Amino acid sequence: MVFGRLFGKKPATSEQEVAIDYKDHRIFVAPLKEGKEYRIAARIEKDVDGETKVHQLIRADTMADKTAAEDASLAKAKQVIDQQARWLFDD
Repeated sequence: MVFGRLFGKKPATSEQEVAIDYKDHRIFVAPLKEGKEYRIAARIEKDVDGETKVHQLIRADTMADKTAAEDASLAKAKQVIDQQARWLFDD
């Protein structure tokens, strides 16, 4: 499995990534499992001048329930877009 990562292969998962469109951005909800809890996390993408820009959102907040962490991750990603969209992908 480690060698697969070195060569760009993703580990096999049963879950497919699903993009949620929000204000010209794509949100991929991806809470991080840490022990028995899930850390709020999401990937935000936007196409800018023909290039896909990516912002990885990881919060300190954790939750015991995966569904609650997914909901909170989506809400936080939307909040970041609402408040910081103009600056989110500045180089």
